[in-house]
Amino acid sequence: MTEREELRARLRTQRQGLAPAERIAAASAIAATLAQLPEFLVDTRVAGYWAVAGEVPLNIALAALAARGQHYHLPVLARGRRLRFAPWRRDIGLAPNRYGIPEPQCDPSALLAPEALDLVLVPLLGFDRRGHRLGSGAGYYDRSFEFLRDVARPAQPVLVGIGYSFQELPALPAQGWDIRMDFVATERELIDCGAGLRGEG
Repeated sequence: MTEREELRARLRTQRQGLAPAERIAAASAIAATLAQLPEFLVDTRVAGYWAVAGEVPLNIALAALAARGQHYHLPVLARGRRLRFAPWRRDIGLAPNRYGIPEPQCDPSALLAPEALDLVLVPLLGFDRRGHRLGSGAGYYDRSFEFLRDVARPAQPVLVGIGYSFQELPALPAQGWDIRMDFVATERELIDCGAGLRGEG
């Protein structure tokens, strides 16, 4: 097992070990954290995820989106181990994908490419303050948003990692294919990942 695999296993176990009350309390605090980000309050095309395996649930944070005229999307597995994003409301049916994660059932013509989104809330297992993200290892997000790799950030879409504060790591060595987060929202704070990079210049 590699160092990254060991780290994933440790963080996954720690995350899954949270009591339901701890997870709900963190989700409520993260909703308040996200409200500090202007884009979260005004961007039209917002994407998130369906929480599994102890990930931070987003239902509290997303409750007001429709009232503000914003549209919410969930990821759908596409060709080439990439993601497309389907509009989702409570009246739209869901079906599990090959990993058992619910996906909206909609006409393929309704799916958005990653480039068409304004703001993306990204699940993670670990992160550091420079915006490096440790994901599940499948690489879907890195492949889907690779068009941001050589672009001045933040750009469209803005990428916001969502995690618990215990998932923060002192430093996470970047791999060549990693796509950096612009912000990370935890139950304690909103981290501007670009600030740390600007401080190095």
